[in-house]
Formats: sequence, structure tokens, C-alpha cells
Amino acid sequence: MFRWISLSGAALLCVLLFSGCSRGGADDDKALAGKKLPEILLSSPAFEEGGRIPTRYTCDDENVSPALDWENPPEGAKAFALICDDPDAPGKVWVHWVLYDIPAETRNLPEAIDALPELEGGMMQGTNDQHNLGYGGPCPPPGKPHRYYFKLYVLDAPTGLLPGAQKMDLLKAIKGHVIAKGQLMGLYQRG
Repeated sequence: MFRWISLSGAALLCVLLFSGCSRGGADDDKALAGKKLPEILLSSPAFEEGGRIPTRYTCDDENVSPALDWENPPEGAKAFALICDDPDAPGKVWVHWVLYDIPAETRNLPEAIDALPELEGGMMQGTNDQHNLGYGGPCPPPGKPHRYYFKLYVLDAPTGLLPGAQKMDLLKAIKGHVIAKGQLMGLYQRG
């Protein structure tokens, strides 16, 4: 049956079967906001965009969260939310950190944020895919480098979620409330 499908037909079949499924680091902006989102700069003093995440921030060392900085959110920013995930994990996108209701006046997160449900200023920590609150650093299987996307969402309202929310809970809560986004990608490889 498949031998009669032309190359362009096979490509169309792949597009139809896999549309809407993303293993990339960026969530679908249109699904969250109904449009392409403006971008703000998200950076870290620990590593550059596309650079290697230092071992200190991984399961091979202290496993603490890196410091993150941002500036110039658009007018109307009332809160921020952060997701860190690995689209290269075997079988699924692996969630390493979920942090939300970050106050609107915040412009950075310090290194080594405690794994507490609620933090200063009303920030809430969600559950990562290790079933823990807070940050769980890169810990890929040996082999090729994995990409770790830190995604900062600028929101027009706090989420109101309780501590312990998972990534999908957060994405549902912020849908239609994202007014801008920042992204930083770092690499980590073991063995």
C-alpha cells in the first residue's frame, strides 16, 4: 500500500500525522497566546545561549539551579512563569523545573533556589518529572548532548495555582495570558 505513495504524498502524510506534536524546545506560541509572541532576552551568568551548562547545575555535582536574568518586559506584565525542559530525553520531553507567579518587578532569579513549595514574594514551585518540587538539573543518559530550554513567560495575570503544579497544569493556566516570552538553551552531555 505505501509503495504507491509518492515522495510528496509521503511528506504530506508525515505532516498530517505529526502536526501539532513538538519535540523542540519552544512551546507553540500560538497555542498559548493565539499569535506569535514578542521576545525578551533571557540570559544566565553561568552559560551562554547554546553553550555548555556547567556541571555544578547538574546531577553530576551540586544540582542547583543557575541564576537567570531578564529585562524590559512589555507593559502589562503582572507576573512571570518559568519552565525548563529537555526535548531530547528518551520517550518524552523531560521537565526539569516549573516555577510560577514570579512577581512582576522581578528581573532575575538567584542561583540555588531552595526546593520549597512557596518562595519569597509568592513565587510557587511546581513538580518536575523526577516527582520533586523545584529544580532538578540535567542528568541525561550517556551519549549525545541534550538541549535544555529555560523558557520565561511574561503574563498579564498571576496564575493562582497552588504549589506542586505540573508543566501541563501551568500551560493550561497561562493560555491566553502570555504577552511575551524569553528563552535560553544550554547543552549538557554525559559520558
